[in-house]
Amino acid sequence: MVNLNRGDNDWLTGPRVESQWYTGKAPSNINCPGVNPKTGTLHSLPLPNLSSITRQDALEYFDNSWTLYEMLFAGLNGDEPFYRPPVHGLRHPQIFYYGHTPCLYVNKLRVSGVLDKPVNPYFESIFEVGVDEMLWDDMHKNDMVWPTVREVYEYRKEVYETIVNAILTHPSLDDTSKEGGGVLVNQEHPMWALFMGFEHERIHLETSSVLFRETPIELVQTPKHFPSLHPSVYNNTSKSTQPIEGEDFPSNQMLFVKGRDVQLGKPIDFPSYGWDNEYGTRSMSVPDFYASEHMVTNGEFWQFVADGGYRNKQYWCDDGWAWRSHRNLKWPFFWKQVGPAGSHEYGLRTIFEEVPMRWDWPVDVTYYESKAYCRWKSERDGGEQLSSKPYRLLTEAEHQIIRHTRHNLDSARDDVSADKVMVTSGSEFAHGETAANLNMAYSSQSPVDCFPPSDSGHRDTVGNNWEWTEDHFNPLKNFEVHHVYDDFSTPCFDGKHSMIVGGSFMSTGDEASVFARFHFRPHFLQHSGFRLVASEEDAPATQLFPGSFAGQAAARDDGVAVEGDSSPSGGAEENNVYETDELLAMYLGLHFPLSGSNENVTPIMQHENTPTHGLRFPQRVAELLCKLEPERTNNRALDVGCAVGGSSFELAKSFDHVEAFDFSHNFVEAAKRIQAGEELSFKIPVEGDLSEEVSVVNEPGVDSTVMNRVHFFQGDACALSEYADTKEGFGTFDAVMMSNLLCRLPDPMATLNAMPKIVNKGGVVVMVTPFTWLEEFTPKSKWLGGFHDPVSQEPLYSKDNLKMIMESLGFEKVHEEQMPLVIREHRRKYQYIISEATGWRRT
Repeated sequence: MVNLNRGDNDWLTGPRVESQWYTGKAPSNINCPGVNPKTGTLHSLPLPNLSSITRQDALEYFDNSWTLYEMLFAGLNGDEPFYRPPVHGLRHPQIFYYGHTPCLYVNKLRVSGVLDKPVNPYFESIFEVGVDEMLWDDMHKNDMVWPTVREVYEYRKEVYETIVNAILTHPSLDDTSKEGGGVLVNQEHPMWALFMGFEHERIHLETSSVLFRETPIELVQTPKHFPSLHPSVYNNTSKSTQPIEGEDFPSNQMLFVKGRDVQLGKPIDFPSYGWDNEYGTRSMSVPDFYASEHMVTNGEFWQFVADGGYRNKQYWCDDGWAWRSHRNLKWPFFWKQVGPAGSHEYGLRTIFEEVPMRWDWPVDVTYYESKAYCRWKSERDGGEQLSSKPYRLLTEAEHQIIRHTRHNLDSARDDVSADKVMVTSGSEFAHGETAANLNMAYSSQSPVDCFPPSDSGHRDTVGNNWEWTEDHFNPLKNFEVHHVYDDFSTPCFDGKHSMIVGGSFMSTGDEASVFARFHFRPHFLQHSGFRLVASEEDAPATQLFPGSFAGQAAARDDGVAVEGDSSPSGGAEENNVYETDELLAMYLGLHFPLSGSNENVTPIMQHENTPTHGLRFPQRVAELLCKLEPERTNNRALDVGCAVGGSSFELAKSFDHVEAFDFSHNFVEAAKRIQAGEELSFKIPVEGDLSEEVSVVNEPGVDSTVMNRVHFFQGDACALSEYADTKEGFGTFDAVMMSNLLCRLPDPMATLNAMPKIVNKGGVVVMVTPFTWLEEFTPKSKWLGGFHDPVSQEPLYSKDNLKMIMESLGFEKVHEEQMPLVIREHRRKYQYIISEATGWRRT
């Protein structure tokens, strides 16, 4: 793994030394907001009331959010878990999320005008955009060299100081009232972006805790000051197999619920931060229904597993079955097999520990598993069902009806304190008539019958686990994006995200609010479970497209995955411009300018000031690479995007071995034929349909001995990192050249990030490019420059970003020049291109 062994492992192994880890207030500090003075445990503070915010209020909530996040990351043991991709490959490694949350603070405060400049432009580029995988089998990721943990730690220190300074000094928080009670922060206030940063960080506090729970147990450790597991985990009466209803887990009766109208949506003037999707309105008429008293427990779900539910395709939708098969799942992911195969003996994985199975805790599953259980349960109960229709999941509107009447939308609209998270910290959330396992009261689930039921008799209507619903994530009437984060919700209004409701034990801040509206892909885990619902009426759910999620396999087969393919191989060969005979002839003329000398055909029509200095471009690039004197370790060179081989043969004059590849099959085959000594001819355009046929002529000094030092193959520049890891004989190099390639790649960073893997110390990379960015080759999101900074509107140039990237990868710029080239189209028309040639030495 290229990111390991860079000096971070020692200080990241074992319990953290607080003075060396926390960039803000350490949880052992008596002044750290949220620390329980009796236990020393750090919990979440209540959600701030924005009707009257003081600088101290903002600072305390910031410190609480920031330290909670760093405390969670103190649970990674060593440097490997920072860089190891999740087992499912559907998210970035944790180093991204360690840098992502401070990056968002900076970028959003710049958009709102609170900050006037970046803290680290490169970090605020690579750490900006997270992952929402469109499909479970889209495994392509940035295979990149990430910054070291120490570098990101230093970045976090800078950002922390920047945000604290903004809170303490920005004039928008000046209290001009005589009462001194603070200022109103609403959606028009510049500091709305600050509270956006707080709640964004808390979202990732929870999502990262799920990724930690998925990480191999030897790579995590319980951080000091982290909330304890629910005390029920220490009850040693739990057994590993054959759970018995009524003994190991409670019976789950279906309770009747009288239907009524439900008004969804958060008032625009409610005094807490809210995401754009929470605002607006929708009136839903909910028919009578039955809902299970509590979420389905591990004990109940064990019956589905033991009965072969994961082996029987009939219980699964098409895409759910494809996902289950792809992952080879035989039981829920967080269950850990503790007995022989077939014994159905299991333990349970929490965030940082493996514990004896708790059959009375809610099961953690995906939407697909939830729906499979519903179908199995419907078949099993048969005529005993309460409805003629199969069991299904809850809906967003039904969820509001079964919540406690003193902790729901209606009550919160009348009384701010009825949104319990507005007035209750994590240390107190598990107490009182609306007690719940929410806001980090604990660091695990709890028994489903642990807390008092709601007025309808239902338990855990908030907290413990999120609940999957039948609703697609959707906008309410009068939905409007917020200009500071205009793509938070809208990309997910696609019919492929399922609403989740109620929050989990790890949900804090806005996630724990009665107004929260969140969502996930049906194949994702998120401390999420479900309860059964039966009804004679259709589900009162909002679905943007018919058929719920069962159609995703068909959508994938119709080409959705190709749309985001970031390798050149995503295109059909017959549509590749580089496979035409016309382009082959043009590149043979470029790479072998002496061709035509036997036929008395010149590469450029002679005239006054003939630009002959633009000829021999491939050879001049190779000569420049040799001139920069790379340190000779193994005397091997690599020609990335070698085209028809003229540059490769030039390199072979100076190196013992040259690996050379190109994406074009035509180009590589032509290079191999020349190498084999074939007499290759091609047509040089003259005028209209007229052309002259000429033979390929090599440069002086290129003989069979030199040419046989080159190994040609067809390849993908975006797969360099993969070649370094798996391609036999590929190896490392003293010299690498890329000629007019970078701005024709679908993912330039994938190629650049491979450089530290393949270039020997002291080796040199020469890149020559005109920076001609075109969306037909490179998605705009992958351009290195050539656009305006979305915040400052300052122009961003590729050469500046390339310098920043290469330096971060461990290369020093040692050369720069402007290099012209001439490409013939016909006798009287030529392309004249001025590329920038830069040399980079591996330090």
